[in-house]
Amino acid sequence: MPDDLYLMNVSLNFALLEYLVGAVLYAVSASWKKNLFLFARCFLFLGFLSHTVSMGFRWIRAGHAPLTNTHESMVFLAWSIVLLYLVFERVYRLRELGLWISLFALSVLAYATSFDKTIHPIMPALQSNWLVFHVMFCMLGYGSFAIAFITSLGTLFLQRTKRKGNLLQQLDFLSYKAIVFGFFFLALGIITGAVWGNRSWGRYWGWDSKETWALITWFIYGLYLHLRATRKWRAVSLAWVSVIGFLSVVFTYLGVNYLLSGLHSYA
Repeated sequence: MPDDLYLMNVSLNFALLEYLVGAVLYAVSASWKKNLFLFARCFLFLGFLSHTVSMGFRWIRAGHAPLTNTHESMVFLAWSIVLLYLVFERVYRLRELGLWISLFALSVLAYATSFDKTIHPIMPALQSNWLVFHVMFCMLGYGSFAIAFITSLGTLFLQRTKRKGNLLQQLDFLSYKAIVFGFFFLALGIITGAVWGNRSWGRYWGWDSKETWALITWFIYGLYLHLRATRKWRAVSLAWVSVIGFLSVVFTYLGVNYLLSGLHSYA
């Protein structure tokens, strides 16, 4: 009988395949057969289910939440992007982003497989329930910002091609909603990280490089919300702030690990 490690890998491969098929169907439905949209969404959802099953098997195999290294957190990040998009698509009925979300999630998940997938014993500093909340909230925040990044690129594309109108307003609105969610989740990630830091190292804040860049990222998106609420900036200008914010997300999540030292180097 197959063990959970084998089932974990098979489920992850199925997720990659289903996301790829979903992306192809989204592309075809957008340019040719509109009625294929439901099949595209179905494959995206099937990929999400396979993705979830894979994480579940890894959790069982490891004996702890699979959120302790770059591979695991990136797998969860891809999962978060798809989850949030499925919710947004359901609520706001915006179909045009399915292709790009599928490709983005597929790329993140495929990149995650390039990292070491070995399940190692969890180090003492990570043996805390606060770790689960900290990483989970941060990844949900990054996933929300990823959706905002894609919608912001769509806004800039429509502006450049001078195709304004209802779709541009929808993309701008979805960017705003995604950033509100991301801002909230990242705040929770920073707070739970501070509590975890106090439990593990005896201080809530130590200006560690990743802590600092997470705070910078949070301030950038706070600036976006401020400019939207009080300065009434146009959609295109706000889209650029969103893009800059996501570049900060990428640096916070990956760049800091390679270019700066700190307590998060274990990732």
